[in-house]
Amino acid sequence: MSEIERESMEYDVVIVGAGPAGLSAAIRLKQLDADLDVVVLEKGSEVGAHILSGAVLDPCGLDALLPNWQEMGAPITVPVKKDNFYMLGEAGQIRLPNAAMPPLMNNHGNYIVSMGNVCRWMAEQAEGMGVEIFPGMSCSDLVFGENGEVKGVVAGEFGLNEDGTPSDAYEPGMELHGKYVFLSEGVRGSLSKQVIAKYDLAKDAQPQKYGLGMKEIWEIDPEKHSEGTVTHTMGWPLGKNAGGGSFIYHLNNNQVYVGFVVHLNYENPHLFPYMEFQRLKHHPMVAELLKGGKRVAYGARAITEGGWQSLPKTAFPGGALLGCSAGMVNVPRIKGNHNAMLSGKAAAEAAHSAIQSGRSGDTLEGYDAEVRSGPIGKDLKKVRNVKPLWSSYGLMTSLGLGGLDMWTNTVGFSVLGTLKHGKSDAEATGEASKHTPIEYPKPDGVLSFDRLTNVSFAMTNHEESQPAHLKLTDPSIPVAVNLPKFGGPSARYCPAGVYEFVTEEGKDPRFVINFQNCVHCKTCDIKDPSQNITWTTPQGGDGPNYPNM
Repeated sequence: MSEIERESMEYDVVIVGAGPAGLSAAIRLKQLDADLDVVVLEKGSEVGAHILSGAVLDPCGLDALLPNWQEMGAPITVPVKKDNFYMLGEAGQIRLPNAAMPPLMNNHGNYIVSMGNVCRWMAEQAEGMGVEIFPGMSCSDLVFGENGEVKGVVAGEFGLNEDGTPSDAYEPGMELHGKYVFLSEGVRGSLSKQVIAKYDLAKDAQPQKYGLGMKEIWEIDPEKHSEGTVTHTMGWPLGKNAGGGSFIYHLNNNQVYVGFVVHLNYENPHLFPYMEFQRLKHHPMVAELLKGGKRVAYGARAITEGGWQSLPKTAFPGGALLGCSAGMVNVPRIKGNHNAMLSGKAAAEAAHSAIQSGRSGDTLEGYDAEVRSGPIGKDLKKVRNVKPLWSSYGLMTSLGLGGLDMWTNTVGFSVLGTLKHGKSDAEATGEASKHTPIEYPKPDGVLSFDRLTNVSFAMTNHEESQPAHLKLTDPSIPVAVNLPKFGGPSARYCPAGVYEFVTEEGKDPRFVINFQNCVHCKTCDIKDPSQNITWTTPQGGDGPNYPNM
């Protein structure tokens, strides 16, 4: 494929990904200089199609970018009115007093939003300023300059056969070159992964840590709806099997977001994150809320959880990592969109300054410095020990010590210093023989649902004739290593049922990849214990089509 000739287009800044980080960068660039040529490339069928987030939005990022966003008609209209924190047991719950929570956990002044709709609105603002936005344009490769810098991306390649050869309908795509290239692909982006490895950007950082977030939208009985109520839970059903918890957010129109996060450093390979989520909805508190309601959407997405310790260098020759491409989620707050917006703004300001002085293709050191010393770094540094405490000592100890650490960080110091994360999430996976299998109740089709039925509510679709975008480094490993040693965990950790081990009478098991089901969560790329699966972009427009996530 290297002999293929592609046309190229030149821009000042090329942005990969129309999420909150990429769109903030585009808007800020145009605020600084309306004559800059800025393009945003989005792999989803439309802006917002691949956006999945909780989401309770801290508006500080938008305040800095578009201070009059309310007058501009932003779809941010449900302020948080009530905060609830619960510790769940199988049959009941204990409410944790809000007064015991560190101030940074307070959601006063925040909003319950659909980040997909926020991004759609941000895209309208950007286009109104002259930004070119191309949805349905997957960026499949990087383009490097003579000095080894990133100078662009390959976008819009269509029509490959299943074996990777060009079909009769093949379109080679284009090279889009920029003085700077911003990667705002979200968690575990395929191009970001390449850049981090090529320039060794994570050499001074701890391993990145992740969670798997799953979410359903429910329409519920109006009498049970309480617009503006935010509820977080910990404890059951995960118990000691894994870290994580749930969120229930009451937005408008009698809808609630019901979500569940499982930290991916769990040891027991028999754990089935999706089924833990389904089990949660049978807790009496949750079941009563959802009774008489209906699920209207489903999706899943990995979450970066490493925080301050795991931040790679965010600038590289020719570009920058924005938002969750670098990992800017504040774990205890379950918030990263504000930092994504701030990172886009900071990257835009650094690139504009460089272009004004005649530079291009160099490393934007000022951007990396701003990430670490500015509001993003300050936000992440305050909570840096919560995740490693939870990983090392479990929920109850981390609640006490982590809470104390966050309280002391409000006045600028930590009694614990900076703790380390240790193993990657893949390395944390234990051998199946050393862990007890977990029995899960069968979904009832009313509150809980089987995976494939729920995936249909993600409206995901992939052209079946193209090559599978989930690549195996060694095709023998799933059956030869992962099945006997780890119990075939890919059949469980994937929230979309992409992977299965098929056994036919008299034959050895076969490993099957149903890539058509993929919702682009990237969990397989993260959690596979042999690190044998690489997630790459399918052709543009493929994947989930989230309406309101």
